[in-house]
Amino acid sequence: MYKEFTTISEVAGSLLTVEEVEDARYMEIVEIESQDGSRRRGQVLMTSRGKALVQVFEGTEGIGVGQSKVRFLGRVMELSVSPDILGRVFNGSGVPIDGGPGIVPDARLDVNGNPINPVTRDYPIDFIQTGISAIDGLNTLVRGQKLPIFSASGLPHARLAAQIARQAKVLGEEEKFAVVFGALGITFEEANYFISELRNTGAIERSVIFVNLADDPVVERIITPRMALTAAEFLAFEMDMQVLVILTDMTNYCEALREVSAARREVPGRRGYPGYLYTDLATMYERAGRIRGKKGSITQIPILTMPEDDKTHPIPDLTGYITEGQIILNRQLQHKGIYPPIDVLPSLSRLRDKGIGEGKTREDHPDVANQLFAAYARGREAEELATILGEASLTDLDRLYMKFAEEFEEKFVQQGEYEDRSIEDTLSRGWDLLRMLPREELKRIQDIHLEHFYNGQSSSSEE
Repeated sequence: MYKEFTTISEVAGSLLTVEEVEDARYMEIVEIESQDGSRRRGQVLMTSRGKALVQVFEGTEGIGVGQSKVRFLGRVMELSVSPDILGRVFNGSGVPIDGGPGIVPDARLDVNGNPINPVTRDYPIDFIQTGISAIDGLNTLVRGQKLPIFSASGLPHARLAAQIARQAKVLGEEEKFAVVFGALGITFEEANYFISELRNTGAIERSVIFVNLADDPVVERIITPRMALTAAEFLAFEMDMQVLVILTDMTNYCEALREVSAARREVPGRRGYPGYLYTDLATMYERAGRIRGKKGSITQIPILTMPEDDKTHPIPDLTGYITEGQIILNRQLQHKGIYPPIDVLPSLSRLRDKGIGEGKTREDHPDVANQLFAAYARGREAEELATILGEASLTDLDRLYMKFAEEFEEKFVQQGEYEDRSIEDTLSRGWDLLRMLPREELKRIQDIHLEHFYNGQSSSSEE
């Protein structure tokens, strides 16, 4: 039974203050009926001494003080879920926008999720093949991991996200794989690109899409990622699917959080963002993982654009603390015409070593990855020295490493937008590059692997 009040005392931005309220609960859903009869949804943010602070999802235009009705519905924000959500497109509040029928729910789930007992968590150890060499070979994605992409304005993170969504698969098992995509404050062009890419390749049949556009209500942006993660939890833990969640752009989400925090007159933290930004992000990122006894898993790839290309900015900084590594896109590589412009040296996957090696990818994979990192780092150093001192001042070995770095970027990092490389192909490319170097320079590779692969016994990807 809902309770109805007409005691709105203040309207500020997307927030309402309702007086003389009894028994209102934190996160409770409310319905606001304005004087013209239109209805909107909101959520209780705070209750104190008979007052309730309500956050309105669709904006507060037309809501008059003392004239509009506020109904407290006695339940939290929920998402209707069933197997039919696969292949569907929803708005940021979970309403279908693809012209299809409404969802007949098997269940209605709290969008804030249920806490997972850490004891029941299973360690992420299974390799996910994205088909992108710079990720699979060097900064490997593991099932149940949260691995963000740190991008910047103008870099092709949307194309990269679409490519991962099309190509990602779990090897070795016939697992049911699904992609949940959450668009947070992106342009219509970006959202349309992603949807059309999935439709054209048939991948939309295994996808669920939630779209909050740049011109949609800011407050809805705060709900959208939670809607996406709730759908992912249903698919993973009720339907035993391997789910990849892609959220873009988390910077827009954090800006929405800052806007709401300012409207609530809270004391700001770092760079104007609320002091609870870390906690808020953690409530979403920590919904990734595996649960013991369940076949399904949730792997997260949140994408964020670093303001002013600054990775010390609070959003990438806090994201890096919570998550298990980062994939960093580089503007210089973009200027060289390299796609995807992944800078492998500052990129990191903290769970890589658990997901690669014998029985998972290939026994030589850890050694090859370590050697490629070391050789590319040496090559980059040689390039910097050549810029300062001139190439003539370099040793023959330094020039060889410089050549290695160029070839590495052109043949390993660079690949087509629709090129899906197997892990075997990626490792073969790695060995093709390592053969450029004298055998005595390959100090990070075991002799047994050198005997088998360095001497050309393993077939090259280009042969």
